[in-house]
Amino acid sequence: MKIIIDTPEGIAEQAAAIYKEILDEKPNAVLGFATGSTPLDLYAELINLYKAGEISFKDVTTFNLDEYVGLEPTHDQSYRYFMDTNLFNHIDLDPESVHIPSGIDTSADALAGYDQAIAEAGGVDMQLLGIGCNGHIGFNEPGTPLESLTHVVELTQNTREVNARFFDSLDDVPTHAATMGIKTVMNARKLLLIALGESKADAIKATVEGPVTADCPASVLQLHPDAIVFCDEAAASKLSL
Repeated sequence: MKIIIDTPEGIAEQAAAIYKEILDEKPNAVLGFATGSTPLDLYAELINLYKAGEISFKDVTTFNLDEYVGLEPTHDQSYRYFMDTNLFNHIDLDPESVHIPSGIDTSADALAGYDQAIAEAGGVDMQLLGIGCNGHIGFNEPGTPLESLTHVVELTQNTREVNARFFDSLDDVPTHAATMGIKTVMNARKLLLIALGESKADAIKATVEGPVTADCPASVLQLHPDAIVFCDEAAASKLSL
């Protein structure tokens, strides 16, 4: 696990440079994306690189981490809508190459089919991750088995409260989500996690310096052969580096 501490702006630039390097070497790379406020600066930087003619996504296949159960792709709080608005609509990505777990069809066949689609695409070359204050990655809450594949999870009260800022009220926040499992994430050839802010400091300490345990799902990154953790000073403030 490689730890890089920088400003949010510096993190976005460094992370975007990694995307450029991957796409220069493999224009048809399979990229895993994440949602939330954390990757917004990165996505803006990727859009800038595309507009400058330095990067292209025309042959890329994408897989997102998760989606709220019960939300149609057109819902303004769905993660498909988020990705379209903040990245996909601004680059040359083929919409047919986009994969996001369904929040409507969460049958066993549909969930297993997501992992199968990843396998058929050749596996994810790089998976982008955020981290929850409780150490969750994707929507894999503490206690999720480390061998889990794509599944439906009941969101904790804390996770729903954190995400309530995006909805009109807490009551509007879905109670469940479909998410890549921890094993699904770990199967990616490269992992890139971004953590910003003091609220992530405890989770980052547990991820980097704690034991590998389902109590902190992100701690499993310690076992990955190629994982990069980007933190700003606040998120890294409790590390003993």
